[in-house]
Amino acid sequence: MLRWIIFVALYTALGFYALQALRTVTRFPWVYFTYMGISLIVLLNFIYHFTWGEDAGRVLSRPKSYAFGFLLTIIVFNVITVIFLFSEDLFRFFTSVYHKLFGGNKELTFPERRRFLSMIAMGIAAIPFGALLYGMYRGKYNFQVLKYKMEFDDLPDAFDGFQITQISDVHSGSFDNRKKIEYAIDLINKQQSNVILFTGDMVNNKAEEMEPWKETFARLEAKDGKFSILGNHDYGDYVDWETPELKSKNLEDLKVLQREIGFDLLLNESRYLSKGDDKIALVGVENWGRGGFKKAGDLSKAAEAIAKDDFKILMSHDPSHWEDVVISDDYHYHLTLSGHTHGMQFGIEIPGWVKWSPIKWRYKYWAGIYEEMGQFINVNRGFGFLGYPGRVGIWPEISVITLKKKSLT
Repeated sequence: MLRWIIFVALYTALGFYALQALRTVTRFPWVYFTYMGISLIVLLNFIYHFTWGEDAGRVLSRPKSYAFGFLLTIIVFNVITVIFLFSEDLFRFFTSVYHKLFGGNKELTFPERRRFLSMIAMGIAAIPFGALLYGMYRGKYNFQVLKYKMEFDDLPDAFDGFQITQISDVHSGSFDNRKKIEYAIDLINKQQSNVILFTGDMVNNKAEEMEPWKETFARLEAKDGKFSILGNHDYGDYVDWETPELKSKNLEDLKVLQREIGFDLLLNESRYLSKGDDKIALVGVENWGRGGFKKAGDLSKAAEAIAKDDFKILMSHDPSHWEDVVISDDYHYHLTLSGHTHGMQFGIEIPGWVKWSPIKWRYKYWAGIYEEMGQFINVNRGFGFLGYPGRVGIWPEISVITLKKKSLT
């Protein structure tokens, strides 16, 4: 209860302070009342959903995520506005003290707040405000097909031109627009890749979240097969289950769902993809994540049926596994496919110029292609979204990777 009181007090203080900018910019009372009304509705909606609302698990449900998203939008607007106003208030305070001590005026009086600075503050605050709203309604379904050509000296000849489509982090429990998801499935099929590889996190909390989307994802097509692995959210670890049996059944239900969709689920195991006399090894590990994430992945077990000199593609959900385990393994894994980071669903990317997201402070390898010790990883930015129900600057990704035989010249 005390946490809520402190939170409401801070939220109210921020809002009241930001209201002063509105009063400087405009004299129309309806503007003030509209701002206060929206702020109050957003606060009450957040309090309701995080106290009496639906509790599907510790990962936010759709109503909770929207309640959080709207609150985040208002707070960001207020905080940026307040930063400008507070800096001006410090200037006004020291100016008034100076005039009292060294000027002719012996009273402590504050100069009026400058209108243009309030306008600048609100104008700058409106940029992330609008971006966060855009991310919630359009950005989260702004699917991007990112294409890569990767050359390898030892790629078997028959696999020159072999094309892979990778998707990751579906998070079906967050979806709220069937037409957009169907469009994305059609976009994946349009790539006409040899294989589709899904690198984990099909759901947020429970297997049942995927049921309404099963038939849609079953339309995915790839002539040489569809393969998948599990991510940290797929194990049901974010739900307080009544019994261990229910948690175990949830995982089994998800495995069945993936197979009904048409995925060959790799659980610390491997498959060979063959073309004529040539073959490449596809290895899939269960989730292995640094820190508090599940470490069910067993790379040695997954690779026990393949040879050391095989050309190998590894599916591992969390890129920290590649950094901590894979690149130093005795086996050379030519290409690893991961996801997990979502690129934090927020950042700035201008190809060839800027690639930044706050997630880089936690994950060294957080989006795109990286190389270490002659081995490559692609960290997919994710298909879905989680927590904040949107994306800003880091758009949902469909990775299309074409394997090429490196020329001798």
